[in-house]
Amino acid sequence: MATPKRSYDQQHQQVKNSGMISNMQSPRRDEREEEMSRSVLAMFKSKEEEIERRKLEVRDKVHAHLGRVEKETQRLAEIRQEIEGFTDPMRKDVAMVRKKIDMVNKELKPLGQTCQKKEREYNEALEAFNEKNKEKAQLVTKLVELVTESERIRMKKLEDLSKNIDTLH
Repeated sequence: MATPKRSYDQQHQQVKNSGMISNMQSPRRDEREEEMSRSVLAMFKSKEEEIERRKLEVRDKVHAHLGRVEKETQRLAEIRQEIEGFTDPMRKDVAMVRKKIDMVNKELKPLGQTCQKKEREYNEALEAFNEKNKEKAQLVTKLVELVTESERIRMKKLEDLSKNIDTLH
């Protein structure tokens, strides 16, 4: 799984690479672009932290709920044993409550599985996102190289043309 720190580093490198293209532009524009990049990165990082925080909250709630249900199940089992020792008119009520507990336990199992499935999906989506960011950074680097090479070739052609014009006069 890619960490938010790695994602931030990749985006920071991407911003540096895109800054190489705009070096020929005004410093004020560079500062604005850098500030915009920082704010976008900060927003992305805060959203990632929020998602992670919410995921942990949901997991904690589910685990807490499971713990309570298990304790209550144990308590009810103890009560059932005591009740079986007596001939009690509440036997039917106890059986009904036991059935309800079993139904709740059956409902909890798919909820836990759904939680785990959502976690896996989130991790896969985050990994795909980070891969695409990496690919984008590589493409930006390639673009910078191509633009630099193109400018170099054009400058060379301009110099050759200038020499040809000078020799004609």
